Amino acid sequence: MMEDQFMRRRKIGLAIVAAVTVLLWLPLLPFTQGVARSAGAEGELTVAFLAVGQGDGIFIETPEGIQVLIDGGPDATVLRSLGDVMSIGDRAIDVVVGTHPDKDHVAGLVDVLARYRVAQVIRTENINDTAPSEAFNRAVETEGAQVTYARAGQVWQLGASTTLTILSPAANPKEWESNAASIVALLRYGQTEFLLTGDAGEGTEHYLVERYGATLESDVLKLGHHGSRTSSSEIFMKTVAPRYAVVSAGKDNDYGHPHSEVVERVEAVSASLVSTAERGTLVFRSDGKTVQLIP
Repeated sequence: MMEDQFMRRRKIGLAIVAAVTVLLWLPLLPFTQGVARSAGAEGELTVAFLAVGQGDGIFIETPEGIQVLIDGGPDATVLRSLGDVMSIGDRAIDVVVGTHPDKDHVAGLVDVLARYRVAQVIRTENINDTAPSEAFNRAVETEGAQVTYARAGQVWQLGASTTLTILSPAANPKEWESNAASIVALLRYGQTEFLLTGDAGEGTEHYLVERYGATLESDVLKLGHHGSRTSSSEIFMKTVAPRYAVVSAGKDNDYGHPHSEVVERVEAVSASLVSTAERGTLVFRSDGKTVQLIP
């Protein structure tokens, strides 16, 4: 039964990848419902910022049961965190996104690709010669998932009212510094938005503000680079104007994330700062009109 469910989901996933192109809205496509739905409730979008230590891992489940994982942290810790938000026996994820090839974002995805059946991988051409990056490349090849290289303007339809829009990179980032090459995406369900930034720095933020302006405004912002002072610029924070600002970082990390300057910028826009370092996995739910942080 699980094999049949996975094959149906994989076939549909491949059809979506074949259809997606830069600057083209995808039509609504009939994803099958997820194997099991435990993270959210009927009619709700769930976005969980996973406790993966000093790294990023974001699990998304749409009201239709479509599952997306953006980054996987620095090691196999992500598997335990996924076990907290996915049902026992669920071993398939529709889409995996590797925002950029740094260890704290893709090393854990190697374990995810080994444990879960994955239909589609979204990544960039940016690579480096580190062991985690090379392991991720091998894992993607071994998985046999359909691979799409992210470009600004791609829109993934994840159900009737949920879209994932790629905002950056706008060009081939193969030769870029890895953080600058981060995939930045806007997740929208109904009237609610989550802006997910990878390790994008101030340069990328200024580009986004110039190109997208007020359309960046979001209920939840995943602060770039774990709350580093090189991200979350004043103009970016004012433009996004989030209700919640999320720091994905390890407890007592060596970098002092989130930086005190970033904390001040968050406070200046009256956003609530929440951190995986302090609270563990952060689970948000949206009914399409409002977003709630689940205690």
